[in-house]
Formats: sequence, structure tokens, C-alpha cells
Amino acid sequence: MIIRELFDKKIDRPINGVIKADQRDDDSVWQELDEYVITRELDVHFRKFFDTYLKSLDLSGDMDAAGKIGVWVSGFFGSGKSHFIKVLSYLLSNRQASRDGETKRAIGFFGGKITDAMLAADIKRAVSTDTDVILFNIDSKADTGKEDPILTVFLNVFNELLGYSPDHPHIADMERWLDSKGKFHDFQVAYRDIAGAEWVEERDAFYLNTDSIKAALARVLGKSEEAFEQWLDNPEAAFHLSPENFAEWVKQYLDSRGPKHRIVFLVDEIGQFIGQDTHMMLRLQTITENLGTVCKGRAWVIVTSQEDIEAVLGDLKSTKNNDFSKIQGRFRTRLSLSSANVDEVIQARLLTKTEDAKDVLTAVYKDKADILKNQLSFTNTGMTFRAFTDSNHFAAVYPFAPYQFQLVQKIFEAIRRVGASGLHLARGERSMLDAFQSAATQLGPHEIGALVPLHRFYASIESFLDTAVKATIDQAADNPALDQPFDGLLLRTLFLIRYVDEIKGNVDNLVTLFIDQIDADRLALRNKVEASLQRLEGQTLVRRNGDEFFFLTDEEREIGRGIKAVDLSGGEEVKKLGELIFDEVLGGNRKHRFEDTKKDFPFNRFCDQHPHGTKTDGDLAVSVITPLSDDYTDWHEAKCLMQSNADGGQIIVKLRDDRKLGRELRTWLQTEKFISRANDGGLPANTIKILRDRADENRTRWDTLIVTVRGLLKEADFYAAGQVIRPKGGSGDAAIREALDYLIRNTFTKLGLLKHICQDPQAEIRAVLSAPDTADQKLQLDGGEGNAEALKEVLSFIRLKDTANQRIILHELIEGRFGKRPYGWPEWEILLLVVRLMTGGEVSLVMDGATLSRDKVGEAVKTPNKWRSMTVVKRQTVDAALLQKARNIGKAVFAKMGPDGEDALYTFLRTNCDGWVNNLTGYLKLAETGNYPGKDAIEGGLSLLKKFMAEKESYGFVQRFVALKSDLEELSDRVNDLDTFYSSQRPVWDALRQRYSDFQLNRKELDQNADAAAGLKRMSIILSHVEPYSFIKEINGLIAKVGGINDDLVAKRRSHAVGKIDEHITEVKQALEQVAAPPDLQNKCLQGLQTIRTSVLKETSIARIFTEQTEALDAKDIAMEQIEGFVRSKAPQHNPIPEPVEETAGAGPAAKADPQPPSRPAPAKPIFKKPRVVIPVAIHKGGYLKTKEDVEQFLAALRKELEDALAKNEPIEIR
Repeated sequence: MIIRELFDKKIDRPINGVIKADQRDDDSVWQELDEYVITRELDVHFRKFFDTYLKSLDLSGDMDAAGKIGVWVSGFFGSGKSHFIKVLSYLLSNRQASRDGETKRAIGFFGGKITDAMLAADIKRAVSTDTDVILFNIDSKADTGKEDPILTVFLNVFNELLGYSPDHPHIADMERWLDSKGKFHDFQVAYRDIAGAEWVEERDAFYLNTDSIKAALARVLGKSEEAFEQWLDNPEAAFHLSPENFAEWVKQYLDSRGPKHRIVFLVDEIGQFIGQDTHMMLRLQTITENLGTVCKGRAWVIVTSQEDIEAVLGDLKSTKNNDFSKIQGRFRTRLSLSSANVDEVIQARLLTKTEDAKDVLTAVYKDKADILKNQLSFTNTGMTFRAFTDSNHFAAVYPFAPYQFQLVQKIFEAIRRVGASGLHLARGERSMLDAFQSAATQLGPHEIGALVPLHRFYASIESFLDTAVKATIDQAADNPALDQPFDGLLLRTLFLIRYVDEIKGNVDNLVTLFIDQIDADRLALRNKVEASLQRLEGQTLVRRNGDEFFFLTDEEREIGRGIKAVDLSGGEEVKKLGELIFDEVLGGNRKHRFEDTKKDFPFNRFCDQHPHGTKTDGDLAVSVITPLSDDYTDWHEAKCLMQSNADGGQIIVKLRDDRKLGRELRTWLQTEKFISRANDGGLPANTIKILRDRADENRTRWDTLIVTVRGLLKEADFYAAGQVIRPKGGSGDAAIREALDYLIRNTFTKLGLLKHICQDPQAEIRAVLSAPDTADQKLQLDGGEGNAEALKEVLSFIRLKDTANQRIILHELIEGRFGKRPYGWPEWEILLLVVRLMTGGEVSLVMDGATLSRDKVGEAVKTPNKWRSMTVVKRQTVDAALLQKARNIGKAVFAKMGPDGEDALYTFLRTNCDGWVNNLTGYLKLAETGNYPGKDAIEGGLSLLKKFMAEKESYGFVQRFVALKSDLEELSDRVNDLDTFYSSQRPVWDALRQRYSDFQLNRKELDQNADAAAGLKRMSIILSHVEPYSFIKEINGLIAKVGGINDDLVAKRRSHAVGKIDEHITEVKQALEQVAAPPDLQNKCLQGLQTIRTSVLKETSIARIFTEQTEALDAKDIAMEQIEGFVRSKAPQHNPIPEPVEETAGAGPAAKADPQPPSRPAPAKPIFKKPRVVIPVAIHKGGYLKTKEDVEQFLAALRKELEDALAKNEPIEIR
């Protein structure tokens, strides 16, 4: 039995495997409905959809139904989602189809497909509703040049349903308006009469027929043609489209058809059309929302997408969470078609077997099950590929393997995603059903036992591939260097899996994909595949990355040739290999922790005798010999042993020979170099993509190299200090650590002098420094945990350097001398030895020219960076007699006895002197202001202290301190006076300065009082004295005495002034009462006087009080003038008599009457006069009155002034 005879229906029959939204002829519709398979998954989706749809029918007009009119149908490429919504469109529109004289409604095809009576009843109920269905592929309908392409498409397909222009919304808008007036038919008739052509055929040429349109509109609407000229000049400008008015137009249509009428928009491939354009996604949401709210559940939107709604909204979700939630809310019904649905459809429509065939295939499986399991196995896959589960499964899918249903789906998706196909494949013009039919048809003549290899699926997409891809495969067929047809078929297979991440193109997987017989010889096929791959790689048709092989297009081949042509120097390979070994595999370690002493030993690294990285000062070296070395074969065991003994001992690591290492490393370097040169920013997008893919593969190649080198290090030969080493470590890193431990133990010969290693040497240093002096009076150089031998070794070295008058830097002593071979001691252990020598009085530590005291050493040495600025010196000590003198002087000047011991006494003296310096420096800042005494004494004291404070070592300090005994004793007295003044007497001094300054305001008046004058003089003497410290006790008494006199004088003057001001206030108040002044005038007149009175009550200057008294008199005069102005403003005004009105022509008798003159008011007697101020001294300006005549003249002038005032009724004020 051959394969084509196995099937219940002819395998090569036309099945219309590709569903197109616009393919609606009766034959296509009949076949689509007749062969439609309702799988278990589709059964669930039909239930869910019709359940939601029927609820909206029951809740017509309800806003809850309005929010559920969106349906999102998702599924991978070829999953049948287009077929699903097309069948929905047939059902909802109750579509009728005919074939061979038989006619059926869409629901009639589902009698045997739906066994559930309730679901069948729901569908019948739904399709019985009067419904308009609009099914369209948005990509084929949209004009992406439009500002709002989605909304425009929705409007166009809606207009087409209503018979309006489907391409020009502004024309359709005119038609809609005419239709609403009942004039659309009349317009079409008028247009046909005028233009001699049908309107529907001519409307696309709108701008060429404006005269005919104008005439037709004028005829049917009864207006002049001119009325339409402006609109016809630019009809698009007058047309406005928005989701709101679109929804209103839909509602108007639905209302015109009755309350039960529905409309359903079915939009195929909306997800692909939108892509990552969040604006279009939001537009779709707005359209759906408006249709729901305006039409209240009577307008539905059903869309399909490759991805589910969350995936499409991925970009939007990260930026606009609120919008994301809204869009999800519009499409509450979500139906997802999985791969299981496609598998079931393919098996039902294509692979259903006859009963005899099932029996035959069941027997074959029982006999070959184990063979099949071995033949169809994969390695290193990113997903689990299904196998045959039992004989029934085998019979159901034969001649295909179960994995092919998963893999072919992935292939289609990947090819479409990366753009290796043309638009037809991208737009879904190939389907999974079509691909499996094509592959099965090819195997039709073969006997049972044949299997479909993957390359059979190539034919189903070949005609839709991009030219560059197809040309590569076609040209390979004519390549004489290849073995045809096998090489060509393998090349096709590699292309099919090229962009599928879930399967790797290694040899094992390629053999599985090539299995074309159940009993195929897998080993022979493997050899054949390997040989073919070598030929294909040699022709640059494929490339290798580790164990994987990849198909190359023409452009990829050109880039591959360019990569192979990149020149590399030997140095580049060695440098990169060193980076691979030491930085990637060994983690970039440049130090080794020797656990016996906890010391980190730096080591130099060499790759094929070339140094890697910056060379260190360490004594250790690790040298790796690789197969890339030119003299690799010369590195036999004898040479390795000899070289491991050179330079005091080093480690030699020899890797085993592995040719793949050099080949992959060179490929990595060539690729990296080529990509860096090619990325110039001006390359075509496809080239950039290829380079990006190569870069991704190179990263994978680098990871593979790391794995390779890690394995080579684990299996390498190790040599150290003239011995073969066999490390027990499970990795190359561990083996190198073991070898370094061996090298350290056998080449650092004085490491053993350090008998005791502290767990925490830094804590031990702090403990030694904080111990009492008596604990370290004698340096213990033998026994205990003090590392006596090590101490002697360090002290011997210091003495040797001191004898030779050579400087010892602490860092060089630690890192350079005792940190290296033959010692190798830990840094902090060496420092601990130095500290013990210091506390034992053998050495001193000096930093920045100053000897560090014991309490300062701990802080100074805790940072290793400071070791470079510290020196170790052999110590010079002070004799006992001089120390005692220094103690006695210290007691005399500081009033306390210093401790015994040179270091302790030095610390005591310096600390106290530092205290003096700090205090005096602070006092000097105040004295330099000129407000405080003692400046010269302070400067002299600081100058004296500097003479010995500059000494940084105890020896010189103590000597200078004793030599300056007399000066220090005198300074002690001055310091005591200064301390007392600046710490406790300064507030009294500040009070003196302040009050003395205050008294200067009334100095003239105070000097007229003998007691006050004497007090002010004493104050001045104290303030100007160089050392006023003994006079401080007088200050409070002087302030009280002078202050009392000052207060009495001010109080008398203030009392007199306030009395005068109060008199002025009284006079002003009386005047205000006399004229019945309003409150605002009262406030205005009295405010100035009251302000001056308040100021006088606070004033402490006698002169200022007198001045303000005068200002009060001026304020009174101003107030009187304001009162007088107020009175004048209230006096009656004299108005002129108006002229008589002239008689006008035609005026009545009233106009001729003589006007009566208005009465004149009698003059009012003034009720207030401002006082006249008479100043006698101003009347007589001639100086002294010397004669009787002078007196008479003065009196006469004064009398005249006074009588004039009385004559004018003015009060008189003498000043």
C-alpha cells in the first residue's frame, strides 16, 4: 500500500488552505463551511463567544452590554484565526451558499459538527437576529498615508455597506447627507441626466466632474449652482472625522433599521497592522469604546492578531498603565487559538485514514516503536518536541512525525518575523494546513515506512521567499563542488531552522530532521550529513559556531568571506587567548591567598611566554603553554621541569593539543575585527541585521571557548619548582591554587621564622599600642608568641640600615624586604613586629617629619597607603636627669606633675603645650578685632611655644623645653590671666564697652555732673589699658553709678517734653470737636503727634528728646491747617445764574415762560479760625534793643500784629 492510498479523502484535493477575508464566492464559502473542523478548543471558543453575544441581545440598551462588544482573537501564524472569524461572519449574517444545485444556510453545515444541543440552540438564536456583517483584512484596506488609518478604514467599510463611496469619506459624507434628506436617489437620477453616466461609476473622479455635481445638487435641492461652489472647491476641508461622529453615524443607521438590528465589524490581522504603534492601539480602543457607549451594545468589533492583547500592548503597558487598562477593558472577550487546534484540524481535514490503513499503521507501530523513538530524538533543544504516544497516535499523524506540527509552526513564525519571506507569507497567504498537504502530497507514491523529512516543507514556502534567500539555494544546485541532491536538501533544511531558537543545527539534530524512512541507517546518514556540512562550509554556504551550523544568504556569504579574509597577527591571538584563560576562566585573579599565613601573594601571568596584563612585583609566576604556541611540540616534560625551576621557581601549565581551540579563537577574532570595521553607520538595514546576528553568534562562540579552555585546564599537565604536580582539584582554577601553594612552601625558605600567625593582627597591633608602658619596658626577643626569631631578623635589618645611614621606608620594609622571597610574611604580621619594636623602645615611626607618639601610631598605620610616607628610625633616648628636670618644669608651669618614662612625659608636655597653643590662637582672633586686650602678650606666647613645638621627636623636644625654663614660667602667669579673662571676665568687659558707648549720647549733659564725669574718665582708662585684668572688679560699680545719673537726666527731659506734647494734643482735639470733624480727619490730625509722643517715651538721648519736642509743635501746626482746610471745603459755594433758554421754533407755551432766577444764600459766619502764631523774635530782626525808641518801635510792631489777628477773628498763640 502506498501512502496516498491511506487517506479517507484524496490528499491532493483542493482544500483552500489559505483563508482570505475577501474570498467570498459560493464554491469557496461552501468548502470553508463544509470542511470546517470544530475542535475541542474551538468548541470552547464558540460557547464563550455566543454566550457573551446573546447576553448583549438580552440586555439591549444596557450600558453593561455596551462595555462587552469587543472580541480579541489571537493565535500564531497559520493557527486558523482568520478562518474562525470568517465562519463567525457566515453564521452571524446567516450566509447562504450553493453548490451543484444544492443551497444551504451557514448554520446548516453545523448539524453534525456541534453535538451539544444547547450550543446549537444558542447559535440558531444568534443568527436569527437581523445583523449586518462587515469582514475585512485591515492591511489590504488601509491607506497608511492617512492621518487616522484605522478610523478611516472603519468608516470606508461602513460606507461601502450603505452604498456610499468606499474610498472617499468626504464624498460618502455628501451622500449620507443627501440620503438623510431623502434626496440621494434623486441626486443619482439628476446626475445621470446631466452627465450621461452613473454616479456610482463616476464618483471616484469627483474633482473632474464638479460642474455636473453642482448642477445635479442645484436641481434636487432647489438652489443655485453658486451655493455649492465654495464647498466643491475643497470638500475635504469641510469634512471632519472622529470616533464620536463615526459612532453616531452607525447609531443612526441602526436606528433606521429598527431596535433589534445589529452590526458586526470583523477585522483580520489588526495586531500585525498596529505593530508597536501605541497611537493606533489607543485609536482602536476609542473606536470600540464609542461604538459600545453610543450604540449601546448593538455594534460589535471582533479582531484577530498574531499575539494576545497583552503582548501587543507590551510597549504601551510600560509607559501608560491607565491606557493599557482601558484597552483591555474594551476587549473583554479574548479567544486564543493554540497549536493543539491546528494539529487537530490538520489531522481531521488531511490525515484521516481509512479503516484498513489504520490497521496496517497500527501493526507497523507495534513492530517499530522502539526504532521510531531512537530515530526521532533531538539534543540541546529549547523546548520538548513531542514523540509518538501510541499506535493510534502514529496512525493519526503518519506520515508525519509529531515534532513537525510544533517545528513547522515555529519555522513559519520565525521566517515571517525576521523578514526572510515576501509579503505574501507575511500576510498569511501560506497556512499550516497548506504546508502539510504539500509535504504529504510529495510522499504520495512512496510505500508505507517512508517518513516526511523536514526539507519536504520547503516547497510550501519556496515561491514566497525573498529573492536573495531563494537565489542562494537555487545557485547551490548548480555548484559543481557540491554533491547533489543531498547537499541542496541539507541546505534547505538548515534554512528552515535558521531562525528557530528552539532547535540547534548540530549534526545529531540534522540527522533526525533528515530521517525519511523508519528503518533508515542513522550512522550512515550521520556520516553523509557531516561530509555534506564540510562541503557547504567550504563554499561559505553555511557557517559553523562550535558544534552548530547555520544557513547563509548571499549577503551573509559575502560577509562570511570578508570575515575569513581578515588578517590576524600572532600577537593578537596570544593576547586574546591570555584574556580567555586568565580573565574569563580564572576570574582575573592576580593574587593567591596562602591559607597557612592568610597572605595574598601576587603572581605574574604568561600565555605562550607572553606576559598577560601588567607585570607585578611578585615572586610567583604562572605560565600557560597552549596548542597555539609556535614551539608547542618542543615543550616536552624535561623542558617543562627545567623552566619551572627558573627565576626561583614558577608554575608551568601545558594544555593538551586541541585544534578546535585555535580555529574557534581565530574565527572569533576575525568576526570581531570585521564587525568593528564594518559598523560605519551608513550600511543598509539588512546588512546591519546580519552583522548584529554575527555579533550575537560571536558572543555564543566566546562562551563556548570559555567552556573549552576550562576543560583543557582541568586536564592539563602541571609543573612547579622542578617537580611534576598532580593537583587534586576538580577544576583548572583549583589545580592552579594547589600548584601555587606547593610553590610557596618550597621556595620561601624563611617563611618558617614566623612561628605564630595572629587570627587578627590588626587587633593585636591595637592591643600592643594600648597596653601600659610597663608592659613593654623590656622587649621580649625570645619565647612565647612574640615570634622572637622574626623580631630579631627585623631588628637586625634595621640596625644594619642605620649603621649604613640608609633611610628605611615602612612600605619597602613590609612589601619589599620581608614580603618577598625568601620571607613571604603577611603585611600586617610584619607591621606587628615593627610595632613591638617601637613599644619596646628600639625604633620610632616618623611621618611628615614628626615622630609619631604611641597614641597616634594606631590611626596612622591602619591605612596601607600611608606606609609609603612613614619611615622607621633607630631610636635616640633622653637621659634620666634631663627627664626629671623636664618633669619639674612641667609641674611649675602646668601645676601638675608629668608621668615617668620618656614617651609618656613627652606626650604629657606636648599635650599641655598644644592646649596653650589652641587657647592662645583662639584669644588672638578676638584680640585682633581691637575690642579685647592682650594682643601683644598672646603673640609673644605663641612665638615662644613655636621654638620647641616644632621638634617632632621626644629627644629634641625635651631638650628645648628645659632650656626655655624661665620664659615658660613667665608665660605661665600670662596664660593664667588670659584664661581667666577670656573664659569668665569677657561678658563684664563687653558690658563696659557697650555702656560706655551708650553714655556718649548724653556726654555733654553727663560732663556737667562731677560724679558722672569722674566715672566716665575711669571707664576710658580701663578700656585703653594694655593689661586691665586687675581692674575688672571696678567695672560693675562704674556702670551702675554713671548709669543712674544718666537715667535721671533723661527722665526729667522726657517728662517735660511729654507734657508739652500732651498740651498740643489737647488743643488739636478741641479744634476737631469744634468743627465736628469726621473720624478719618481726627486720625489724620492726631496720628503725627501720637507717634512722636510714643517715640519720646522710648528715647534715651536728651538731644533727640528736645528735637522731637520741636517736631511735635510742627505737627500741631500741620493739624490746624488740615482742620482749616476741612472747614473751607464745607462752606457754601457761589454758583453763577444760568443763562435763559432760547425759544426754539415750534416750542409750546411752556418753553416761552420766563425762567425764575435762583435765590442767593446769605454768607455764613466762619466757625473756626486757625490760630495765628506770633513769634516776637521774628518781629524784631535788628538784634539787641538798646534805646527807648527801639522798645517803642518793637511794641508798636507787636501791637499791630496782634490787632490785625483780632480784626480777622484769628486766635493768637505767642511763641
